[in-house]
Amino acid sequence: MRPDGPYAFEITLHARPANARPGGTHADAWGTWPVLDAPHDALAEPMAVDFDAALAGLAALERLYAEPDGSFVWTSPREGTWWQVDGNAFEKAGRVLLVDLKGSCPAAEFEQLLGAFGWPAQSLIMQLTRAAVFLDQETFCRHAHARGLAGDGQTLRPA
Repeated sequence: MRPDGPYAFEITLHARPANARPGGTHADAWGTWPVLDAPHDALAEPMAVDFDAALAGLAALERLYAEPDGSFVWTSPREGTWWQVDGNAFEKAGRVLLVDLKGSCPAAEFEQLLGAFGWPAQSLIMQLTRAAVFLDQETFCRHAHARGLAGDGQTLRPA
């Protein structure tokens, strides 16, 4: 079960390699988190989703603007809490290889974003950009929620 509320993140999405295994732990300002060991050669395998289909899925999200090169920005509605997600999807052999994401948004919107990349049928792992460690999706959601509750999403917004 995912925690509800604000998420804040700086990650890279990858298809979850079949041979990803539990690793050690990573400690940061928001807690201590179990990490995954993911062999680097397995990370070169793209997701199952077609790159153009992913862009079409992104474009279907209200208030999301996507460029043909895979860059996109998604913003909150004018009313309510302000949030923004900036991203860039990278292609390999016509499919999505990985997706860089930075920003903040509510948990439900984050799941909508993952849907454009084939989730939940496509298992994903999230690499924390600065720490360069891999988290499974459940651990990532707890991490992103902890960052969001701490107000870290405000520091991830463009000036």
